[in-house]
Amino acid sequence: MPTRTSCRTATMIRLHRAAVAPLLIALFAATPLHSAHGAEPEPTPLWQKGAPGALGTEAKDQPSITVYPVAPGEKNTATAVIIFPGGGYSMLAVDHEGAQVARWFNAQGVTAFVLRYRHAPFYRHPIPLGDAQRAIRTVRSKAEAYHVSPDRIGVMGFSAGGHLAATASTRFDPGNPRGSDPIDRVSSRPDFAILAYPVISFVAPFSHNGSAEALLGKDADPRLLDELSAEKRVTARTPPTFLFHTSDDAGVSVDNAIAYYQALRAYKVTAEMHIYQKGKHGVGLAADDPALSSWPGRLSDWLKARGMLEPPPPCKLAVKGNSPVAIACRLGGKPSAGARMHKMQDRANARGTKFSCSDCHDKGELTANAARDFEKLLKLSSGH
Repeated sequence: MPTRTSCRTATMIRLHRAAVAPLLIALFAATPLHSAHGAEPEPTPLWQKGAPGALGTEAKDQPSITVYPVAPGEKNTATAVIIFPGGGYSMLAVDHEGAQVARWFNAQGVTAFVLRYRHAPFYRHPIPLGDAQRAIRTVRSKAEAYHVSPDRIGVMGFSAGGHLAATASTRFDPGNPRGSDPIDRVSSRPDFAILAYPVISFVAPFSHNGSAEALLGKDADPRLLDELSAEKRVTARTPPTFLFHTSDDAGVSVDNAIAYYQALRAYKVTAEMHIYQKGKHGVGLAADDPALSSWPGRLSDWLKARGMLEPPPPCKLAVKGNSPVAIACRLGGKPSAGARMHKMQDRANARGTKFSCSDCHDKGELTANAARDFEKLLKLSSGH
């Protein structure tokens, strides 16, 4: 049996013996998807006028997200998670690695989105990554409509979906402020990542050849295999990450998760990893396994420790109006509003105009010219 260690530092790793299946996990994993929750929500296409690179108009050609909102009257944490089901880049396990997981997040007060991304045999790299990035931008750009905070948007991937989530966590951009599509103007960087028995590497000694071949084709360029090995692309900007795997996984070697965790540690990125001794590949929430069923509880603890399972603290300033800061303030409170202000300042500074908080604030109060200066900042940060 594995031993258990506990460390309350920025980076943590625990190896568990066994735990009793949490009641909520078993309940939500076992509940028929069309019972108490009603009919499943309809998917929403990521591109309303057709996805770029699409080979047709069928469902397999048009990536989509299915939205699972927090029930009315329940606590809404303003946190969102976009789920990438596994399937070896050849199919999608949208039930036990999608809908069931989304319902579990709803029980935590988290709005969930299940992504149906394009995959082999008709689509290869970079199509799946483009679909994932579009999903992140879509949720962020429509955060107010989804009742989530634009700086509380995470990704979660299982198996090959874990590779996609890790790739999205290491290959992102701030958006194009001059883009004709408002969705393209926002960042594709996740705020946190959750990787469950993930494929990480496409190079020896523990590469997952099946996923690599499905994503890149046979005899792929070694340089591309290296480029899409996520453990080699971690930087200090990679988002905080939670990892879960089992030592007995015969489908995807646990060395994948270990390599990614070590890369995160090397760059001092906040991370937590849980490795269980026994357990097959593709277990999902593992509600029927008395030991593995504890892993979602560890995830809940991690999210709670990061403040993601409580509504963000309110802010008293800029709560009215439709400016980006006002919207962030209403959705995510003071931290979100502050983060939005800093992003706007960065964009203004990138355009050659220096702008700081003191232009609008003086000792906690608004300056006399705050409205005028803020309007100037809005124009500079939007690219107009």
